Amino acid sequence: MRFLLSLITLILLFSCSSEKPIVVNHNFSAVEVSPFYDDSVSIRAVDISDNQLIFAGSNGIYGTFDIDNEFNVKNKKISVLDFEGRKIQFRAIAQTKTDFFVLSIESPALLYKVNKQSREPKLVYKEDHDKVFYDSMVFWDNTDGIAMGDPTDGCLSVIRTKDGGETWNKVSCDVLPKTAKGEAAFAASNGNIKIIEDDVWMASGGIKSRVFYSSDKGNTWSVSETPIIQGTETKGAYSLDFYDKNIGIIFGGDYTKPEANQKNKAVTTDGGKTWNLIADGVGAGYKSCVRYVPNSEGKEIVTVGFTGISISNDSGNTWKDISAESFYTIRFINDSIAIAAGKNRMAKLIFKSKKSK
Repeated sequence: MRFLLSLITLILLFSCSSEKPIVVNHNFSAVEVSPFYDDSVSIRAVDISDNQLIFAGSNGIYGTFDIDNEFNVKNKKISVLDFEGRKIQFRAIAQTKTDFFVLSIESPALLYKVNKQSREPKLVYKEDHDKVFYDSMVFWDNTDGIAMGDPTDGCLSVIRTKDGGETWNKVSCDVLPKTAKGEAAFAASNGNIKIIEDDVWMASGGIKSRVFYSSDKGNTWSVSETPIIQGTETKGAYSLDFYDKNIGIIFGGDYTKPEANQKNKAVTTDGGKTWNLIADGVGAGYKSCVRYVPNSEGKEIVTVGFTGISISNDSGNTWKDISAESFYTIRFINDSIAIAAGKNRMAKLIFKSKKSK
């Protein structure tokens, strides 16, 4: 009996240690939109961790909200930054355990480090250049971070930190692949950069729309072609996401022709080496942000834009418009609740299936 009990214990321990994440087939078909913030500000940058929402937008506005155990958003703390008498336009945000970072777009590009406890901002990077335009930013951990923007000297502008955001240095064009004339990126949703472990992917757009990739936190780079619509400065991939190191999606189009749905979405199953069009000419048109639904094996995908909210439950092959509500960006709290932001507001989104009450 003692031997049998020991054997059962070993089996249970082995089963628990090898347990895989629970995969849920949500089959979402609707969304409940609950606004919680209203102000005269354009918000394209949000991030969520440790039961806190951080955001940044136009007019120098940035701030935080607490998210309680029932996913209610409350206790807002709003601040405003200006630089030499003018309001700053923030479109990128990222965070570590102790600080969050807000990055402005046009020259001079300004990157502030804000302590989460004291809320004191500190300017940690400044770049003057007539072509400077930063788009997105993210941290791997509490030490290493990266931000990307439009080319200034023949390659995408990429800056990195290795000391928790205290200092930032620009990556040399000797390391990065060269960009084509008219190839840039879109500061539409803080969503054209993605990291998983040491890997990082960045999407460009405009005359050329490609995906740049590094497997070593930005030390070395390669670039892959995409079939996404491109050729003018308003076309291309506006956002990308990866479910894991193999499965990824790019989404965009032409924001001046938002109903057009030709060549505006593509997927990869080999980590971004090759890309294939999906739902070409059908389903959702231009969108500014795309995100995989957590715990869905990469089958469920949500996109938002000023044209509304769309969802796919079959890896992007078919799409359903589920709301006309306008947003620029979205981030998930869990596998059915997300935060979306856009013009003058933020809202909690609760995705529902037909069986949901």
